[in-house]
Amino acid sequence: MQQVVPEPRQAESRFRAFGARHLDTLTQRAGLSDAERLAVRAVATVLPFRTNSYVLDELIDWEAAPDDPMYRLVFPQPDMLPGSDVSRMAGLLSENAPESRIHAAAHEIRMRLNPHPAGQLLLNGPRLDGRPLPGLQHKYPETVLFFPKQGQTCHAYCTYCFRWAQFVNEPDLKMATDHIDTLVAYLRQHREVTSVLITGGDPMIMSAGVLRRYIEPLLDPSLDHVESIRIGTKSLAYWPQRYVTDPDADTTLRLFEDVVKSGRALALMAHYSHPRELEPPVAAEAIRRIRDTGAVIRTQAPLIRSVNDCAATWRSMWRAQVRAGMVPYYMFVERDTGPQDYFAVPLARAHEIFRDAYAGVSGLGRSVRGPSMSATPGKVCVDGIADVAGVPVFVLRMLQARDPSLVGRPFFAHFDPRATWLTDLEPAFADRFPFEPDPYGHDAAALPAIWPGELVEPAAS
Repeated sequence: MQQVVPEPRQAESRFRAFGARHLDTLTQRAGLSDAERLAVRAVATVLPFRTNSYVLDELIDWEAAPDDPMYRLVFPQPDMLPGSDVSRMAGLLSENAPESRIHAAAHEIRMRLNPHPAGQLLLNGPRLDGRPLPGLQHKYPETVLFFPKQGQTCHAYCTYCFRWAQFVNEPDLKMATDHIDTLVAYLRQHREVTSVLITGGDPMIMSAGVLRRYIEPLLDPSLDHVESIRIGTKSLAYWPQRYVTDPDADTTLRLFEDVVKSGRALALMAHYSHPRELEPPVAAEAIRRIRDTGAVIRTQAPLIRSVNDCAATWRSMWRAQVRAGMVPYYMFVERDTGPQDYFAVPLARAHEIFRDAYAGVSGLGRSVRGPSMSATPGKVCVDGIADVAGVPVFVLRMLQARDPSLVGRPFFAHFDPRATWLTDLEPAFADRFPFEPDPYGHDAAALPAIWPGELVEPAAS
């Protein structure tokens, strides 16, 4: 039997999740035809779907669905996969194929979607006394990522999520651990680490007690080189009740206070994709309560076609965040994983959107950086489009890098109006990018930071 989904009403304090088995009823509410609903279910056999009553009742404008940006943010779209793959999965569903056949077909498609981009499994995996440490990532010298086992789901899934592989039935693709003692031991041996990012999934899906079990050991005086603890979360947008009306909301906030009292900075890296996520009163109250603990809320999101690919949307969102006391932090470029082709915005257009939005905020909002690609060599920012000695180029800069000597170094790529990712670009004024290996064995730092030529007005795109 299909579960009847209630019509919108005032936000509840009790969390209720909806998954793939509810999709047919939910998409019928959006006005989709039988064929369209089947295509959505087909996509959801490959990519994850999960939402909740707050998102359904408070954030989605059902009168505008399926074109509503918040609807597109959480509901699978038929075009997110190649048509042949959608037809294949729809056929299996229509014929009530065995789960084993459906899973095998979904697995084959997933493996073509680059489930772990930027070398995060092969290049970022740390070792302790020669042993690999599952559930930890160490890409940049000063920052370690920690994936707690109980935090590898979310209150709702974003359709663009670059961590989608954490949420599907593919155990070999998951990154997670419940060994906080391993992290502590690793930190004691790596005093160059100044920041720990607890990520997922969403760590704030965990109860206050479980969250304390992971965070409290990081406050030990022997780890005084750890200056900040970050928590990556979408909960402020998808379930702000976590900090207001949940049974352990007050206990969670006391934990935040304890981190701040320890002398460390606590930052919630809040994922906001659209201004509407900031509008409900409970969302404003959650922000206020978190800030009262001394924690800082920094905001970030990728630029997503059909969701927030408009300068006015970002300008409105950044202004609202500044008014609420939050710190705009990053505009990301959609990563080269999952349905990137569906959501990607060309880099030239991404820079135009960022520039126009950035020009419309005060200095407090100009803490934001972007558009930034979290690529294999590091975070690469598109600083602009310019003519250098008559050659149209992208002006790029490493905001963060595996090789710290490259941080802050500008470099150039030939302008390509169709490029959506770093690997689509070709170096300009050099035979390689600064982060690429030199076949002659020269140090990458020996490449000139600026090539001859004078920056003039941006090239027309």
